[in-house]
Amino acid sequence: MSAAATPVPAPERLPIGLKLMHGLGSIAYGVKENGFSTFLLLFYNQVIGLDAGIVGTAIMVALIFDAFVDPVIGELTDRTRSRWGRRLPWLYAAPFPLALAWMALWSPPEMSDAATVAWLIGFAIVVRALVSMCEVPSVAIVPELTADYDERTVVMRYRFLFGWGGGLLILFLAYGVFFGGSKGLVDPAGYFPYALTGALVMLGAVLISAAGQHKRIAVSNLDDAKPSASLAHILRDMRDTLSNRAFLWLVFAALFGFVNQGITFSMTNYLLGFFWQLTQGEMIGYVLMLFGTMIAAFILVAPLAARLGKRDGAILAGTVALLVNSGIYFAWIEGIFPGLPGKPSVATMFALVFVSNTFSIMLMILSSSMMADVVEASQSETGRRSEGLFFAGYFFMQKCATGIGIFVAGLILSFAAFPANAKPGEVGAGVLGNLALGYALAVLVIGAAGLLVMRRFPISRADHEARLALLDDAARGEPDATGAHP
Repeated sequence: MSAAATPVPAPERLPIGLKLMHGLGSIAYGVKENGFSTFLLLFYNQVIGLDAGIVGTAIMVALIFDAFVDPVIGELTDRTRSRWGRRLPWLYAAPFPLALAWMALWSPPEMSDAATVAWLIGFAIVVRALVSMCEVPSVAIVPELTADYDERTVVMRYRFLFGWGGGLLILFLAYGVFFGGSKGLVDPAGYFPYALTGALVMLGAVLISAAGQHKRIAVSNLDDAKPSASLAHILRDMRDTLSNRAFLWLVFAALFGFVNQGITFSMTNYLLGFFWQLTQGEMIGYVLMLFGTMIAAFILVAPLAARLGKRDGAILAGTVALLVNSGIYFAWIEGIFPGLPGKPSVATMFALVFVSNTFSIMLMILSSSMMADVVEASQSETGRRSEGLFFAGYFFMQKCATGIGIFVAGLILSFAAFPANAKPGEVGAGVLGNLALGYALAVLVIGAAGLLVMRRFPISRADHEARLALLDDAARGEPDATGAHP
């Protein structure tokens, strides 16, 4: 039978319980991402007292340095041999030191500014590396669970549901409990319970997720060990794998998106507290609204991908998110945002952010699902399945991009001449105007560049299904479309 005539097997629909257990593991990533992107710059700038530009630079240096560890972790997970398979040993071991390192990151002792910066860089690297040891093997399970084009999007949306849910839970507790006093987000006493809660949530989520998937993925692969290879051979295999054209286009496009995410998350508390001047109740409402955007994205993303395909659906979602998000601040600058010249309308801002964030999450879900499809594209070229390496490469880019985004956020704050130890309501209109202009221009230009690049991603539904048929023929020893046997 030729590859052209080979029917694609009926897709396997995974049990809901398995999807829930798999998604649960991403809570650790959500908690970490919330901390790094939303609070870390504010903590070391406004609470510890370091210059915002220096903090942004330190975080960028730490994240870029740490990012080089990710491909190594991915390759190691692909090569791990145990009676529980490739991924579980990592998921059971990494969360314990992660919890301890997370606590240390938010508890710098009193010392010089230079030593504090070194503490920040060091523990930022350790935390991100340990999160990768949890997240890379966890997300690499997705292509192993299902090869179906649409089911992968469904599985990925559960990961994003829990990842966002975990981050927003901590954010809700931060706004409503840990920083509920008169000092708000600059209260040093609030950061210990914030850090402790995050550490316990990350530890529990990864362990429960691993245990919940144990029966499905704990398959001994001791008999499948790859032949021993030199370091040079391993590095050559990694280079060949990560040179896949589809992977490179997707990573390049996602680079711009994650830079924007780093900018947006890093400036969230500045924008909410100083720009929009939200009250504590409105801050809590904002968190609940963000969780609503995750639910909306969870519902809408699968139909969008089924109708347009992953790439075109991602481009549409990104375009809507970009125009609405930047448009909010351009409207404020032009004085046409509802509520001006007094306090801007919080209801209008919430409604617009709901739309923007919903489509932004859909873009991220579809990008991650597209990465799962790269696995078979590479397998058809190299003969190797390298799920861990691909997702590690994706995280490598994401960390670099997030670090750059945090660095850009620091530059925007410096450009706006944003004062240290500022209080809501006491920041000048000129400073706020520069803050809005710098933010809106940055996200608009960077986001548009990413969407233009994403148009080059080459894998469609038809490509993926044809490739699965070819790989299935090869596995069964049948001739390919030319009549030749593999």
